[in-house]
Amino acid sequence: MLRFLITTGFALGSGLAVAQVSAPAPTAARAPTSAPVTGRITDAATGEALPGATIYFPDLRQATATNENGQFSFTDLPRGRFLMQVRFVGYSTLARTVDTGAAAALNVALEPTATEIGQVVVTGVSASTELRRSPVPTTVVGQAQLQQGAATNAVDALAHVPGLSQITTGAAISKPVIRGLGANRVITLNNGAKQEGQQWGDEHGIEIDEFSIDRAEIIKGPGSLLYGSDGLAGVINFLPPEPVAEGRVLGAAAATYQTNNQQQGYSLWNAGNLGGLNWQLRGSGKLAGNYRNRYDGRVYNSGFRELDGSGYVGVNKSWGYSHLTFNSFNQQLGLIEGARDSLTGRFLKAVPTLDGDVADVPVTGADLRGYGLAVPRQQVNHLRVGLDNSFILGQHRLTANLGWQQNLRREFGNPADADETSLFFQLRTVDYAVRWFLPEINGWNTTFGVSGMQQENQNKGVEFLIPAYRLLDGGVFGVTKKSFGRLDVSGGLRYDLRHIKADALYLDADEQPVPAGQGETKFGGFTSNFRNVSGSLGGAYLLGEKLVLKANAARGFRAPNIAELGSNGKHEGTVRYEIGEPNLKAETSFQLDGGLAFTSEHVDLSVDAFRNRISNYIFPSVLGAPGGGDSLSVEGDRVFRYGQGDARLAGGEISLDLHPHPLDWLHFENSFSMVRAVQLDQPAGQRNLPFIPADRFQSELRVNFTKVGRSRLRNLYARTALEHNFAQNRVFSAFDTETRTSGYTLVNLGLGSDVVSAKDRTLFSLYLTLNNVFDVAYQNHLSRLKYTDVNYTTGRQGAFNMGRNLSVKLLVPLSFK
Repeated sequence: MLRFLITTGFALGSGLAVAQVSAPAPTAARAPTSAPVTGRITDAATGEALPGATIYFPDLRQATATNENGQFSFTDLPRGRFLMQVRFVGYSTLARTVDTGAAAALNVALEPTATEIGQVVVTGVSASTELRRSPVPTTVVGQAQLQQGAATNAVDALAHVPGLSQITTGAAISKPVIRGLGANRVITLNNGAKQEGQQWGDEHGIEIDEFSIDRAEIIKGPGSLLYGSDGLAGVINFLPPEPVAEGRVLGAAAATYQTNNQQQGYSLWNAGNLGGLNWQLRGSGKLAGNYRNRYDGRVYNSGFRELDGSGYVGVNKSWGYSHLTFNSFNQQLGLIEGARDSLTGRFLKAVPTLDGDVADVPVTGADLRGYGLAVPRQQVNHLRVGLDNSFILGQHRLTANLGWQQNLRREFGNPADADETSLFFQLRTVDYAVRWFLPEINGWNTTFGVSGMQQENQNKGVEFLIPAYRLLDGGVFGVTKKSFGRLDVSGGLRYDLRHIKADALYLDADEQPVPAGQGETKFGGFTSNFRNVSGSLGGAYLLGEKLVLKANAARGFRAPNIAELGSNGKHEGTVRYEIGEPNLKAETSFQLDGGLAFTSEHVDLSVDAFRNRISNYIFPSVLGAPGGGDSLSVEGDRVFRYGQGDARLAGGEISLDLHPHPLDWLHFENSFSMVRAVQLDQPAGQRNLPFIPADRFQSELRVNFTKVGRSRLRNLYARTALEHNFAQNRVFSAFDTETRTSGYTLVNLGLGSDVVSAKDRTLFSLYLTLNNVFDVAYQNHLSRLKYTDVNYTTGRQGAFNMGRNLSVKLLVPLSFK
């Protein structure tokens, strides 16, 4: 059955693609629109034209902008009914389903106020959907919000979204946590395609270039319906810039600098659309030294360097589009051990001695300066090449996506031989997804599809933590939606199969692999199979134009990852010896979501609540020592074995944005998020789930001015933000797994503007951000550095988070004829 799903997916995608090229297509499918799709965008209050407004069809990947008279046109759009989005700075975004085959001009009047009405989401739904009409709890982070913030990596750029947190290991490594769940329980997408790295490790970051992100969509809740296993907590989709208008060639140069760790960033972008041929190319680089804070000074070996490339080339025609995509992520980073000298409190470094041994010596001032990396360090190389296709077949539409990706992750941990790869994982994945969009029938919009992947992971280092394995999975799904007046209903079902085969490994006395029967068993080979059904059903009810009520019920699942099934070794990411359990069952969850969203010219209010019950929740438990001791120990590290139980998570988010009319330039935004997470039927100390984010309150006062008198400043903003993380005392205290964390408050400032020419053309944009204004020394509850060694000169355990940091960001747009 599994092989049938995989084969069917490839055959359907390739067969229809061949048919599109070689077989005579119906006239309606291949002919361009009978007349260009044209229209005009104006100000609803004054009737004046809005030059530079963006018109975008998400499902067709085609965009354009209005001219000086507010007019726009598309010359080669497919016929059909598609969602169109219109955006302009300082105005409400508008979303409308239009018939591109109609001859009438598409005239749109925008309201001069910035609200969330009209936001479009493409993640977790069968086709692009207006955000407020989707019952699935979703947050969109746009380009302006990303540009006005300061971050050290892609996940850090989203860390202030209510309900989203991050597990961090210094500035370079961040793992997303959605409503208390992370690692393999969160699916990461790069432009809609699953990103497959070593997600099981807390010390493994997300291999996506921060500069390449133009927009991000975060689903908070089970996202298994379209993507299969691992979406138990939700989905994050990092999206690149939209295609540029026909006949345009654009570019941009960006440069950033952060004072705390001397982080430099550079990026060049070029995009064009000529005669239907369109492309985007980006190259980026980063370089960062050791970050500092008030208590630790500079944190040794916390720097990193990065070199990335991404883009696509393809065609957009009346029959659809076909794009060849690529992404290359290359990073080297230091791994922070945090050991200190007991007399001076200075960080220690390991250096080889003349007799071939290794000694720990205090670091010098020179060691803390510059951009050098020491052992232990990590090197990550991730390459993905894919085909992204969409075909218009009469009244039907079909998308077929195929990708190949390779993740190389090396860890260098031998101070005596800095080039020895202690751990080296080579993960190769082929993934596919085919979706068939049926024509609208009695108001029902239905999509069927298949998706899955084939994966192989090899160990190429001198140490072994997880076994080599091969994975094969596939799933079939169907989703549908319909509007009943003010009520929008959507739902669907999915069936998945996953097969994992792990290889046996035997080692001799020198820890070298040997044939079976000639050494000690490191990994016993095993085969695991998982199958499950996912589903969701929800609705959004519009009580007028201002208030929307939402409710959704979803069942998700997650197959155990390879570390949970087969690990046998010291996991540096958790500082413990871990043993897997091959007989684990798949996790299943049932989540209920409810919410309301109120939007007016004065107030935006959203309230979201959830309750998530997880069966067969996988968690590590300490193994007792023989004879009744506290715990079994291997080389000084306590031994944990993965087991299962039941868990319950509940909580939600509240957001309030006040923008009193006529003071539309003033925004006072506030949010509060919380999660309560427990394991059922557990003794005291083990009842709370480990590493659950603390309650968080955020408040921001921001002013925005589209124009500043007769000056050449446009889109000027200034903001003051406060972030308070409450104390987290609900911890997994058994076996010293987790410790309590004190609360703290951070204050951040921001200022920025576009600078235009006499002809109102943007010359450059400048963004200034000052984070942690008062240089507060704090430890976030989800920081792994919190558990490094004690500084005996101060009595404080672990390294602290980054101190005061000024970020300067310069963006220069380019235009070519």
